[in-house]
Amino acid sequence: MAQFTTLTSRVLLLLVNDIDTDQIIPARFLKATDKSGMGDHLFADWRYESDGTPKKDFALNTPAAKGASILLAGDNFGCGSSREHAPWALTAFGFRAVISTSFADIFKNNALKNGLLPITVDVPMHQRLVEHFKRSAGSTMTIDLQAQSFNADGGPHGTFAIDPFARTCLLNGVDELGYILRFEPQIRAFEEHRGYAGGAT
Repeated sequence: MAQFTTLTSRVLLLLVNDIDTDQIIPARFLKATDKSGMGDHLFADWRYESDGTPKKDFALNTPAAKGASILLAGDNFGCGSSREHAPWALTAFGFRAVISTSFADIFKNNALKNGLLPITVDVPMHQRLVEHFKRSAGSTMTIDLQAQSFNADGGPHGTFAIDPFARTCLLNGVDELGYILRFEPQIRAFEEHRGYAGGAT
């Protein structure tokens, strides 16, 4: 999993409420077992015409999407089915963080396990961010995971909450298994001691 410490990036606006996981990655692409090429299918039904031609007015097909690693979305992002392919597609496209007023719990957990940072802000802050990035298109935001803060260049700034264990994993670029494996020497020593003690009795 890619390490997340500090991110400075342009912000792409996709101000649609209740974006579900079938919109993020349609079901026909769920046969894939790895992330390779998954970014090409992100928002496929919104992004392409029936003949595969990109829709010029869709956010991901505009110049503003190039180099944007932060997605500012509407409310209730990631609702629907619990497909892990959704954060796969978002990260494969290049997003490292999504900002919304709320996230579906399963999507949020899947995102954190796949190197994608979901940031929840309240409605007034969300509106301030929307207004800022509409007014200052192309400006950047810096997200500092260590400080749990975000700062829009010349605009709103604030803090966000995150599960402490998920934060530790992201800061170190490891998933849950990777975190456990970091303690392999201690685990081995414990098991060896336990085996020795058991044999002695």
